[in-house]
Amino acid sequence: MTATNASLPENVTPGNKIVLIGAGAVGIAYAYAVLNQGLTDHLAIIDLDQDLTWAQVEDLAHSVPFSGNNIKVTVGTYEDCEDAALIVNCAGVAQREGETRLDLVARNVKIFESINKSIMDNGFNGIYLVATNPVDVLTYVTWKQTGLPSNQVIGSGTVLDTARWRHNLGKFFDLAPSAVHNYIIGEHGDSELPVISTGTVAGVPLHAMLEKEAATNPGIYDEIDEMFVKTRDAAYDIIKRKGNTSFGIGSALARITRAILRNEDVALPVSALLQGEYAQRDIYIGTPTILNRDGVRNVVELRLSEDEFAKFDASAKTLREVVESTGLTD
Repeated sequence: MTATNASLPENVTPGNKIVLIGAGAVGIAYAYAVLNQGLTDHLAIIDLDQDLTWAQVEDLAHSVPFSGNNIKVTVGTYEDCEDAALIVNCAGVAQREGETRLDLVARNVKIFESINKSIMDNGFNGIYLVATNPVDVLTYVTWKQTGLPSNQVIGSGTVLDTARWRHNLGKFFDLAPSAVHNYIIGEHGDSELPVISTGTVAGVPLHAMLEKEAATNPGIYDEIDEMFVKTRDAAYDIIKRKGNTSFGIGSALARITRAILRNEDVALPVSALLQGEYAQRDIYIGTPTILNRDGVRNVVELRLSEDEFAKFDASAKTLREVVESTGLTD
């Protein structure tokens, strides 16, 4: 099922109503962050498990008086999509221990087909944010299945990976993560990469800090490589111990939501459609992207080193092969 853009209205649906699809650990962590940050006036939650959805809605509603915000939380239906400014899709089967995000694709594409038909049958024309893994592939799938313009379809990309990386670098340099500015880009998964060449720590180029450190600590680059592997594989380690990841991704989704609904024109490394950037086309992948009330304003093309460019190209190739397996490519 592939929709067309022909019958869609020109303007993105106004307001700040959010429809959340999926009342599991990720969705509810996101909902809790949204309520406490006051990002919406109305949050409608849809899930196949009606009892679970009702219980989550009641529990969340009981937290509203402490939030400082007057927010309506309701059990939603797909009719709520008609006037929704933002849909956040956290539905789908979860990643199992030892399973890669790309292993999930076949199972989740089928689930998305049913969900996306219901969304578009109810006249949705807002911004669509995908969180379900493999997120880059399913963002592409959503774009094709809904027929929405590409600026209105966004994946969570490497926003969480970047937060994890900044957290680890902050600990390494004994600084707050907010003093570290460095992106993880590429697939939200095993082929992602850190862009060391463009990073800064407290305003100092990251590569310069590492070069200085290497003068007295020749093993610094091995330490950084190990730290990146720990960052990349964080989800596997957390899932092994608690069964899922939720708070980090929930907060990442709330940060993306804030950028969109508050028209921030801020750069976040979401999964966005490349249209010539990094010599890539027709692929959704994590890269810094300017977000505002229309969704994607533009993709930021970082100046990568030769090695970084080769790794990014390999990451895009990995994703392209999986996307082609869905049968939705032109």
